[in-house]
Amino acid sequence: MVIQEKSTRPHIAVVEDEPAQRQLLLDHLGRNGFRVSGVDCGTALRRLVERDAPDLVLLDVGLPGEDGFTLARWLRERNGRIGIIMVTAAGDTIDRVVGLETGADDYIPKPFDPRELLARVKSVLRRAGAAVPTLGPRVRMGRWVLDLEKRVLVDPADGAEQGLAASEFDLLKVFAQNPNRPLARDWLLEVTAHREMEVFDRAIDLRITRLRRKIEVDPAHPDAIRTVRGVGYMFVPPRD
Repeated sequence: MVIQEKSTRPHIAVVEDEPAQRQLLLDHLGRNGFRVSGVDCGTALRRLVERDAPDLVLLDVGLPGEDGFTLARWLRERNGRIGIIMVTAAGDTIDRVVGLETGADDYIPKPFDPRELLARVKSVLRRAGAAVPTLGPRVRMGRWVLDLEKRVLVDPADGAEQGLAASEFDLLKVFAQNPNRPLARDWLLEVTAHREMEVFDRAIDLRITRLRRKIEVDPAHPDAIRTVRGVGYMFVPPRD
């Protein structure tokens, strides 16, 4: 079991028996401001709920022992305010229908887009009345300021705006959510992929090069988006 420290952030329990998939979900949700706990079976979930009830449970259907449907019924009987999202096999309509009938708030099929998962999590939490973590409206990045509401770069000197492609904005937003944290190239590509993008090994490197030309004072010697050898890139906010 993996449990982060208690805080005022919404608490999400990930119930997934496959360790790599469970850790991927924990990492993604943790990076987006949630407090997360990971368990691999119904017994561990019951213990977690007794000790530190989550605001939302991301519940895999195909668990060993008690399946996701049984656990969804138990959760709903115990606490009507806990959000439940069922994770089902791709294209399995019966699982989705049964999951909703057992009290789940939503479902998402595997494999899922991390951005879609995040949107569904936030939607269920809002309906349940839980606070959803958000970024401030503006983040300083190099010689520009990223406006998260307008999705543009703003010159702090004169207020001039520079537009961003959707893929550029998504990448800068991920950096803003993870300051001073090395982020792997593969993970960046996974969470910011766009249909219009060609997915290949150097795709992130090329996008970073274009962004550096836009935001860095000296793109040849980047200070805001730095290279981390053997890993990927890291956003370093200015000190002033």
